[in-house]
Amino acid sequence: MATTTNSNLTVTTISLTMAELGPLNPLPVIAAELDQPYTVGEGVSEELQASARYGVVPNIYPYLMQDGYSREAAPREVPAVVLENSKLKVTVLPSLGGRIWELFDKATGKQLLHTHDAPQVANIALRKAWFAGGLEWNIGTRGHSPTSCDPLHTAIVHTPDGKHILRMWEFERLREVVFQVDLWLPEDSAVLFAAVRLRNPNGHDVPMYWWSNAAIPETDRTRVIAPADEAYGSDYTTDITRVRPTSHEGYDGTWLVNSPHAADFFFDIDPSERRWVVAADDDGDGLAMLSTGLLRGKKLFVWGQGPGGKRWQEWLSPGAGPYAEIQAGLAQTQFEHLVMPAGEQWAWVEAYGNGHLDPDTSHGTDWDSAVAHAGERLEQLLPHEELEAMLPTAIADADVPPSPMLLHGNGWGVVERARRLRTGRAWIDEGGTPFVDESVTAEQEPWLGLLQGKAFDGAPGFVGGADWEELLARQDSPGAKLHLATMRHARQDLEGAKLAYSEVLATDARPGTKALAHRGLGLALLAGGQDAAGRAELRKGVDSDPSNAALLTEAITLSIRHGDPAMALELSASAPKEGTGVGRLRFLRALALARTGHSGEAAAILREGIEIPDLREGEDALAALWQEVCPGETVPAAYQFGMH
Repeated sequence: MATTTNSNLTVTTISLTMAELGPLNPLPVIAAELDQPYTVGEGVSEELQASARYGVVPNIYPYLMQDGYSREAAPREVPAVVLENSKLKVTVLPSLGGRIWELFDKATGKQLLHTHDAPQVANIALRKAWFAGGLEWNIGTRGHSPTSCDPLHTAIVHTPDGKHILRMWEFERLREVVFQVDLWLPEDSAVLFAAVRLRNPNGHDVPMYWWSNAAIPETDRTRVIAPADEAYGSDYTTDITRVRPTSHEGYDGTWLVNSPHAADFFFDIDPSERRWVVAADDDGDGLAMLSTGLLRGKKLFVWGQGPGGKRWQEWLSPGAGPYAEIQAGLAQTQFEHLVMPAGEQWAWVEAYGNGHLDPDTSHGTDWDSAVAHAGERLEQLLPHEELEAMLPTAIADADVPPSPMLLHGNGWGVVERARRLRTGRAWIDEGGTPFVDESVTAEQEPWLGLLQGKAFDGAPGFVGGADWEELLARQDSPGAKLHLATMRHARQDLEGAKLAYSEVLATDARPGTKALAHRGLGLALLAGGQDAAGRAELRKGVDSDPSNAALLTEAITLSIRHGDPAMALELSASAPKEGTGVGRLRFLRALALARTGHSGEAAAILREGIEIPDLREGEDALAALWQEVCPGETVPAAYQFGMH
């Protein structure tokens, strides 16, 4: 992306110091293990409880995990698009999930978003890889989006009425829908506009989830305001319940620095009220999030002031200072999915700018006055009727063909179009969001070949669906049988999966194919409570493909979890001594040592120091193991990641 300028929109690059994402984890995500930390407590409506039960998925198949990163950062140039006028300068990163990375208010000289030049990739998203800062788009299911660190299809759009729009879009594979985000910044506008459109081309309803998450700077005097007295709250250890944010557990949680631990507040905004949330620092400056009516939910998230929360912020944004998040979503809370009807499209407009509140009122003790004042200021910033009136034009603009293309996303949209054309199923009008053949890679090519009647013996990427299973069932190769087993396993047909895995193992499959079949069979057996047989299959998988570090790491992890730390210890002896996964492998060896009665050796490994690049959000295993093998000794700050 060379530096080019078109009116108030510049295509360029910015320099960021960050680790490379590294290779995808080759293991298909098939087990029923998607983390769902929320449970719904008493006092929550049946309607909300029903939507919390609806749409839950066992895993994020067919996506592969992104865990090949390290914490070895280096400067690199990242594609960027800058939208700028007399009041705002906005920087967008299309190759990293389309994130709005900077929203700079020229009048005050302040960044309204938490941003920095050294984002650290960490295990926070549904596919693990994620980085803190900016404003991100989340779709699919609860969690940071599968597209968090992926390039999106990106282009510039010139509308008939003279707007210059930055458009980003992608085919979301979990729900099989298409999403797009159109960004534009009118001349002299004090707010950036984002029009989002979701399209469900399927002949059936799909559970839908969308949240736009903005990281904001946390100062000692930052307060977040929304037009609600109550919220649905959770601190990641208790049930979701109705709470009053201004008097929660003895403190006013609308002040970012008051929360002792990580907490969520989903504001219960009356349907008759305008939906907004705004942050205000000591001067009354801060990000305002406004939206048209469809984007119902508004939320505040804080890491909290405990050692774990502080450690996480330093882990994610080294040296960049603390931050919190304000968010806007389709549902009232993030543990819900909404029913998106077959063939439906949903669209809304969001707006972002500086709320410019009066700090005396916004920081006063009278919450009602603070809310009323913020509402008045935001009405001055962008009248509600004016924002709502933008929606029909935004919907019309969404189909204007883009020119020129700036960046290609992945090639799965091309595969999906071909799949649907083959079976006569409906697909979207691609006029405004083309999926081009140039985006197809080795991940997708074998699947396009299968649709065209070519022989199929495996692929590095995975797909799901009854029509794919029918096509694979007509193939007799080991690779086809493995993918068929994988699809069955991912949808939790464990008996069908075990049968297909056994068929693979009865062939002269390649070592890598045989290893994945042993692994899949092992996971299916473990899921059915057959621990010894399951562990044996995992071991055979490692023996079949000793070079597969992901396979080895998983086998060690599961052998400990399923009662055989001695097997884990034996397997760990062959673990690589360098590479991105060494930190976790060293921890697993220490854990296996502790479980086999060798606490001293485990303690020695911990004292030498362990850094796990893909440590999961809230994972407190390092601290727990330290307390076990080093009793009475204070847990080092570097090992304190507990969120409560």
